Amino acid sequence: MAPNGVPPAPGSSVTTTLTSPAPAASASPSASPAATAEHLTGNFLIDNFRKGGPIMWPILIVSIIAITVVLERIFWWAGRWFRRDPKRIEKVFTAIEVGDVAEASRLSRDSRDPVLRMMWNGLNHQHASLQGALQVAAGIEIKRAGRFLVVMDTLVTLAPLLGLLGTITGLIRSFSFLGNEELAVTAVTGGIAEALIATACGLGIAIFALIPFNFFTSRVSNLEFELQTAATNLEVMLEANAKAKREAEMAPSSR
Repeated sequence: MAPNGVPPAPGSSVTTTLTSPAPAASASPSASPAATAEHLTGNFLIDNFRKGGPIMWPILIVSIIAITVVLERIFWWAGRWFRRDPKRIEKVFTAIEVGDVAEASRLSRDSRDPVLRMMWNGLNHQHASLQGALQVAAGIEIKRAGRFLVVMDTLVTLAPLLGLLGTITGLIRSFSFLGNEELAVTAVTGGIAEALIATACGLGIAIFALIPFNFFTSRVSNLEFELQTAATNLEVMLEANAKAKREAEMAPSSR
């Protein structure tokens, strides 16, 4: 019914609008998931480092040394792989077999292959002490290949011990607060977190260093075997050449 008793016009409709109050804005708008994830990721390592207690500083130093040593050894052995020259080694043995020691010395000179360096040292000192020269040269090459293995072995043993020390200090810190009922829950959980974080970090460093340590140790053993094999072959072939020369010199005099 229209106001003043006037009926509505035909075809027209009466629209009733109900207005409701707008919803109140949230008092504390939540942050976006991306910003939250970035914040958590950025502070995760720092927060856990702080929760790990003072023992985390020695563990951090050990981890830096472990990463540095492992990377240095990886680059060294990669270069060792590219320095290998098995074809030239075969040529040197072929020259010695035919009695051309001068050519064998020339082929092995200025080589970056550890085996060829050892052979060159032996060929140039065969008249003084062939075996001694080979042993000294092989020892130098093995020492180069085994560089920092003692450091890695120490890190593998030291890292878990530091983690265990962190475990003990964390538990001591937890039990020291058990008498205080107000701070007991927070302090005990903080001490347990310190113990677990230190243990996990110590074990992680040990595992990280153990696998490369075993690999590099096996590489040194293989290199030592190659050097010993080449030195033995060199000694046998030079001795055979010397024996052949003596027999050749004695043949005319016996006639």
